[in-house]
Amino acid sequence: MSEVCGSAGGDVAVLSEILGADPRIGAAFLRPGLGFGGGCLPKDIRAFVASAAQLGVGEALAFLRQVDAINMRCRVRMVDMARELAGGSLAGRAVTVLGVAFKPDSDDIRDSPALEVAKIIHDLGALVTVYDPVAMDKARQACPELRYGGSLLGAASDADVLLLLTDWNEFREADPEVLGKTVAQRKIADGRHVLDPGVWRRAGWDYRAPGRPSPSGGGPVQAQRSVRKATPSTLAKARDYS
Repeated sequence: MSEVCGSAGGDVAVLSEILGADPRIGAAFLRPGLGFGGGCLPKDIRAFVASAAQLGVGEALAFLRQVDAINMRCRVRMVDMARELAGGSLAGRAVTVLGVAFKPDSDDIRDSPALEVAKIIHDLGALVTVYDPVAMDKARQACPELRYGGSLLGAASDADVLLLLTDWNEFREADPEVLGKTVAQRKIADGRHVLDPGVWRRAGWDYRAPGRPSPSGGGPVQAQRSVRKATPSTLAKARDYS
């Protein structure tokens, strides 16, 4: 749905809020973004699909192949967003990646979407500097070709683009004004939807996030459709459907 909203000029955060108001669904696992990783869930999904195929009922779990494909496509979309923020090409651009662990409060980088995005952007010619509160040592061992900053502000120094890819509290609480004084350009892609777009845009940042409209339009039909906020009445209607 994040992809659909991104193309239609909608706001996936509003959609998530409305869907989450239905008690049969709930909001706990509806936050869109860079997708999931780690050493268990991606591998287990693929193993489950393979087991079903061996039992002759592979079609019953065919939808999980799409889940896996959509999840992996989130990483490509983040690279595309970084390229757009960089003006169309990442070659020679200074890009700071905030977070490389696959989830916060962990140093686990197994199948980390954040680390894979960092590697892809590096391969496209960007000068990538990484900062993570606890996963730096493992990331250095896995990807010595990347640069590593000793702090949030240090890593962001002179950056053309910031990519927030792991939702650490340190990044949630970052001051856009303070951070803006150290970067070369105030451009950020929030891959985890943890920042307040209004606060960052008022501080002069070009803020982007998957499935959310950009101030300039953000979708082929954005000029024809206004993005509506979730209101108490729309949330009540969502609950009524239950």
